[in-house]
Amino acid sequence: MAKAVLLFYSPSTALRSILTIPFLNTLTFEDRQLFFGKNWTTMPIRLACIVGARPNFMKMAPIIRALENNEFDGEFEILLIHTGQHYDSNLSNIFFTELGMRRPDVSLEIGSGSHGMQTARILEGIESVLLKGAPSGGKYDYVVVVGDVNSTLAAALAAAKLGIRIAHVEAGLRSFDKSMPEEINRMVTDTVSDLLLVSEPAGVTNLVREGRASEDIKLVGNVMIDTLVHMLDQAKDIVVAEQFGVKPNHYGVITLHRPSNVDDVKILADLVAVLIDISSHIPLVFPVHPRTEQKLEQAGIRVKLEKAPNIHLMGPLGYLPFLSLTSNSRVIVTDSGGLQEESTFLGIPCLTLRSNTERPITVEIGTSTLIGSNADLLRSSLHDVLHGKYKLGRCPELWDGHAAERIATVLTN
Repeated sequence: MAKAVLLFYSPSTALRSILTIPFLNTLTFEDRQLFFGKNWTTMPIRLACIVGARPNFMKMAPIIRALENNEFDGEFEILLIHTGQHYDSNLSNIFFTELGMRRPDVSLEIGSGSHGMQTARILEGIESVLLKGAPSGGKYDYVVVVGDVNSTLAAALAAAKLGIRIAHVEAGLRSFDKSMPEEINRMVTDTVSDLLLVSEPAGVTNLVREGRASEDIKLVGNVMIDTLVHMLDQAKDIVVAEQFGVKPNHYGVITLHRPSNVDDVKILADLVAVLIDISSHIPLVFPVHPRTEQKLEQAGIRVKLEKAPNIHLMGPLGYLPFLSLTSNSRVIVTDSGGLQEESTFLGIPCLTLRSNTERPITVEIGTSTLIGSNADLLRSSLHDVLHGKYKLGRCPELWDGHAAERIATVLTN
């Protein structure tokens, strides 16, 4: 080891090249800094970046773009792993194309299944990849995970058991509702993570309350907004709503998929009744999630939506056409997490069909209002929007399109 240190300090380029010997490849980035000082840059920081489901793509795309930016030229060696958690591989491929995201280096093709089965399969698959080491040899310096899906949890567990440091993007978000699988994923992932990259101040508060050291927590902003900023001009050139004869800013967008809204026939029927009623005042465009499609058919409710002249049903959309649809709308009714954030940035009223949210800033200062499954509250809130009585929100600090750049900077330090 001493010999390797002496070789580093030689001015000879030939001797410096010797430092690529297998011994040095076995050192983590942290070890290399310890032995050779903070200016050690001969070896890149080795990252395994994990995606698996639709929200992951929008969050990881700007991170990869930032890491591969000329500003960090040569500082990172990145292996992109796609677990294949998403139920629709074709839609996953569309997202890679639309986001300009390079194809994954490893595709596990895990597929759907129960939470336990899917998580176990992903954990096993990720572990086998990590055990092979980085392409240049040696152990990964970080496994980078985003969000709160099963791929996030499984990859974090695999890395933790192998002693690889974990960077969690969107750390600290809490709905305080453990009946949601995503909440369990968030809590466990944060527990085993080493670097906690937070999108809003409430996340910092949550992590400190849970006993995490302040030096492990970095408030970096919202990578979902990075993608929105990067793609918005391109999205606005796509024609989606106009195919139904509706004008920009004169229609609403509906998305539903959570069990609390679609599994109970009465709740689903009551919500649909409100949508049909309000559609006489404003056209509604409804991209129907496959799970919701099934529930509507089983309950015999879909036919009612089809008969409503101002409700326009369509299938799931890729990111760009969906952003085109939402960014040109007057109001959004959703139970999605990401849409709460996007609508706040866009300044569009968002009626959130959930009783809680892990993104409280979208309610406190943004454009979101928690409706739960309350059909009457949904009706009155929609009337407030249509009559100009709905609150005005503002965009949170650091939701500026540069969160991924801050993440890249943190990883270099």
